[in-house]
Amino acid sequence: MKSTAQDWNEARTAFASSIMVDTSLSSLAQNLDGPDWPIKGKDETPAKYIDLSFEEVVELLQLKGQPPERIDQLVGLLKETLAFDSPFGDMVEQTQAASERDNPLLKNLAKLGIPENFPIALTALEPGTLEFCKLEKLSTLGEFAVAAQGMAQNVIVGGDFKKLLNALSHVDEATLAEVLPYRRGQKGLHLIEAIAQAVKVPDAAARAEQATTWFREELAALEKELAAGGSAERYFVALGDPALEQRAVDLLRPHLRVALPKAAAPEKKKGGLFGWFGRK
Repeated sequence: MKSTAQDWNEARTAFASSIMVDTSLSSLAQNLDGPDWPIKGKDETPAKYIDLSFEEVVELLQLKGQPPERIDQLVGLLKETLAFDSPFGDMVEQTQAASERDNPLLKNLAKLGIPENFPIALTALEPGTLEFCKLEKLSTLGEFAVAAQGMAQNVIVGGDFKKLLNALSHVDEATLAEVLPYRRGQKGLHLIEAIAQAVKVPDAAARAEQATTWFREELAALEKELAAGGSAERYFVALGDPALEQRAVDLLRPHLRVALPKAAAPEKKKGGLFGWFGRK
């Protein structure tokens, strides 16, 4: 056991005022790209431990089947999270003008045609990273870029936070398409990709509702083309996966304010997605 009572007291005192005090220790570990916190449970947060003395924490951990050395990981999680946390609060207060002038991440967003005000909640970031951004009050990609650019050089980040940060820094379109509804080779973000990503989350219907609200102009264009008897092919073929196309269509269908033609009889039906639209 490397940590001392003084190490613990310094860490717990400093963390008492952190907005991350009620965040799961597993999520903190995930965002720091370190080993997971081995004890599971909704109450496994810093708040459960910071009111205890060094000796009491060691005893509690042992009661949970953990070695005394587990407190070293706990101290490390608190200290590293604080180092990660502090730059964010300072940087989010920067003016928009200064950010646009000095922030290469914002410049890359503009280059890619990705709106700064796109909600973090509509990305495909992993749950731990979404929770972290929510707690840090980072609700848009622009706020993410400002905060990430202002992080201290010695701050260690991991998980999908690091993935998105690196993708924006290096304009890695393949990785961007994994975490954003981005279409490689085209500028901007897109409804169809947003729906395809929504298919994969537990609250798919709620995510689809948000996506259709955000991409209402693209939704209206799709509805107009379908109402005129046009093909939906140019919208869905970009997914490049027939099974995913079908699932995305099923998820999007309740949000379409246009009567789709009935599907053709099986022997006349086109294969793949477009038979769903009843094309002959």
